[in-house]
Amino acid sequence: MKDTPNDIDPVESQEWQEAIEDVILRDGPDRAHYLLDKAVQQARAAGAQLPFSSTTPYQNTIQPDDEIDLPGDMEMEWRIRTINRWNAMATVVRANKSTDGIGGHIASFASSAALYDVGLNHFWRSKSTMHGGDLVFFQGHVVPGIYARSFMEGRLSEEDLATFRHEVDGKGLSSYPHPWLMPEYWQFPTVSMGLGPMMAIYQARFMKYMENRGLIEKSDRKVWAFLGDGEMDEPESLGAINLAAREGLDNLIFVVNCNLQRLDGPVRGNAKIVQELEGAFRGSGWDVIKLLWGRGWDELLERDTSGKLRQLMDETIDGDYQTFKSKNGAYIREHFFGKYPETAELVKDWTDDEIWALRRGGHDIKKVYNAYHRASHTEGQPTCILVKTVKGYGMGSAGEGLNIAHQSKKMQVDQLKQMRDRFQIPVDDKDLEKVPFVTLNNAQKAYLSERRQELGGEFPKRNTQAPKLEIPSLEKFKGQLESTGDREISSTMAFVRILTTLLRDKQIGKHVVPIVPDESRTFGMEGLFRSVGIYNPLGQNYMPEDREQMMYYKEAIDGQVLQEGINEAGSMCDWIAAATSYSTHGVPMIPFYIFYSMFGFQRIGDFAWAAGDSRARGFMLGGTAGRTTLNGEGLQHEDGHSHILAGTIPNCISYDPTFSYEVAVIVQHGLQRMFVDQDDVYFYITLMNENYTHPEMPTGAEDGIIRGLYRMKKTAKPGKKHVNLMGSGTILVQAIQAAEMLKDDFGVTSDIWSATSFNELARDGQDCLRHNRLNPLTEQKVPYATQLLENAKGPVIAATDYMKNYAEQIRAFVPQRYTVLGTDGFGRSDSRENLRRFFEVDANHIAAAAMTDLYREGAVTEKDLQKALDKYKIDGGKPNPRLS
Repeated sequence: MKDTPNDIDPVESQEWQEAIEDVILRDGPDRAHYLLDKAVQQARAAGAQLPFSSTTPYQNTIQPDDEIDLPGDMEMEWRIRTINRWNAMATVVRANKSTDGIGGHIASFASSAALYDVGLNHFWRSKSTMHGGDLVFFQGHVVPGIYARSFMEGRLSEEDLATFRHEVDGKGLSSYPHPWLMPEYWQFPTVSMGLGPMMAIYQARFMKYMENRGLIEKSDRKVWAFLGDGEMDEPESLGAINLAAREGLDNLIFVVNCNLQRLDGPVRGNAKIVQELEGAFRGSGWDVIKLLWGRGWDELLERDTSGKLRQLMDETIDGDYQTFKSKNGAYIREHFFGKYPETAELVKDWTDDEIWALRRGGHDIKKVYNAYHRASHTEGQPTCILVKTVKGYGMGSAGEGLNIAHQSKKMQVDQLKQMRDRFQIPVDDKDLEKVPFVTLNNAQKAYLSERRQELGGEFPKRNTQAPKLEIPSLEKFKGQLESTGDREISSTMAFVRILTTLLRDKQIGKHVVPIVPDESRTFGMEGLFRSVGIYNPLGQNYMPEDREQMMYYKEAIDGQVLQEGINEAGSMCDWIAAATSYSTHGVPMIPFYIFYSMFGFQRIGDFAWAAGDSRARGFMLGGTAGRTTLNGEGLQHEDGHSHILAGTIPNCISYDPTFSYEVAVIVQHGLQRMFVDQDDVYFYITLMNENYTHPEMPTGAEDGIIRGLYRMKKTAKPGKKHVNLMGSGTILVQAIQAAEMLKDDFGVTSDIWSATSFNELARDGQDCLRHNRLNPLTEQKVPYATQLLENAKGPVIAATDYMKNYAEQIRAFVPQRYTVLGTDGFGRSDSRENLRRFFEVDANHIAAAAMTDLYREGAVTEKDLQKALDKYKIDGGKPNPRLS
């Protein structure tokens, strides 16, 4: 690119500048922006290569002349806020005095106290009969300050604060926002950094979805997300901001606390995180409000006729800004203002204390109020407020502006004295070492109560009440309970038919939310495009190329399907928003998130755990599941471990069904448990794309299907050579085939067991063992698997399309000799037949394993065993597939 030419007509240039100045004086900066934008568009259309900048000068976005007064008593709010700061600090310090190493954080709330104070006093509305309530994602590390606020409001007692991070007796205050541990208080789990921003975006999006579908009233409700500037380095933090802008989520507000520090040091020591984030958000289409400087700077900027102060603000990097606030006024005079004669002149008559008293914008509640007010009234786009603060503000030598701030859990008496004196806290010297909690006087209590009553009541507060849904009976799925005859279908197709039945149900159809990450056609779900439509807040303003087809790609403002593109994390956030709708909106929704099973828990495991903490209710469907079912896709597509991952989440109930009737029973049971009984669990069900015939449901199988195991075929007269073949998913079909081979080849009889959930069997067995250990003198419980198998004759061979660990979980509860076959190792591409032989879970290996166990029990001869090994082509020297 050529160098910018010298000014060939300075007079003309001066006239342009004067014209812009005149427009600003007469019509304001917005008019000037409009004219300049039009001029730039015209120049670019003519071919001019104009530079692009997505950042603005390092100044406050809202100018002093545009500010409005904060309603309320600012002096009263300052007094209450300082007490809140003290009590937040005391909560952490006292917890660590009683239990060394219990942890907690002081510095994060210290930097953001004003941000929460203004929100709680003036903006965040509670759910009431008049309003649906705002949703706030609190930054995880600030919770001591939120608890301290609730203490001042009378919601929590001094005894409650004393139980911070002491939770095992069920009465303590959780370390971070955890709805599972404090279900009536916290709404969203946020401290796994990066998840909060993304979940907030999709909560705002789902709110619009609910409004556009007529399920909730359109209103001015907002979703607020409080984030740290260091947290924005998490890929998820910025990963969905384009969606928020694309869909015009003006109900979404991000507040990024830019205290310039991570957990261990500066966020951008050599650069400026505020400018970087402004570029990212403005470039994505967000309205960005920069709140960097408190009111004390307004006078200096007004006197900055040379522009040197603005230049100095622009060129100073974050590492230096942090250092300035870790020192004193004299240091700032010398190293900041002293850089240029013009800036030194601005403060020559100021004392060092006056310079030190210059505040950053996040500590000025009038500035904060104006930023929030503008964000709350922005239309057509989401808003990001970038607020500059000081980490550990008010902590003095214990952490203010220091790299150690995040790790500070304790304060010495002299440090407590510094904080007390700075904020005028009514605590005597003799009591400092006790770090007492400070209560409000009657006037202060009345003020807080009045503020919250105007906003609808207590906050934060999680709604736990939701209406029950009228769930269809199992008979509604009659087609899935019957045999398919000679017709072969997949369990995925069976599920799609169940989903279609639910969508057509007059009682709950509108509550169903199908969610697919650009794989609808893979799962045979394209029929939903036409029948219920794909949600798009803009509708469909183009003619789809397949418009003449029955199942064309139909988008609609009131579409029911959430189709997220190639975006598992976004789809999961959609699912969490829908699965918590019973709480956030008081309207229970039934989300079905269908995805490639390999790209489920493995890719979004942290979100899946957050869903458990959120008390989510809904269904996750792992399609094309199993390591040998998806035969042509190879190592990174074949799932052999999602059930093991699902089993790590305490309230995730997982199943690996084989037949359509099993899928129907599980879905109907899940609907009953989550939306009638209102248990805070969610279901994970794996589905396969392999076609085979499906039998009619055996009489009385429902209970066993739900509990995880039932005998689907029992031999009337088992002989001496008898085995129990157990399986799940498509490998159960291999077990059934193995039973036929064993009978035809060696006269071995078999009982067939369908293990729909080894995870549920293992949990039941472990619960029984625990009960027996804690209650050794009472009647001992017997695991369900043991009860079923205790009278079964012969060894048990279990085979699944998952790692051996999945079925190994129940070994202790199986009375017989127990052999497990599984698919340990990496996946690979080949035919299903070859893959199953490679991983040793095909009918041949199942039959050979049965013969080996029968030989070890003396039921067959060595000759018969060798014959079986030869017939079934078992290679004892074959490499271990786990290591291949």
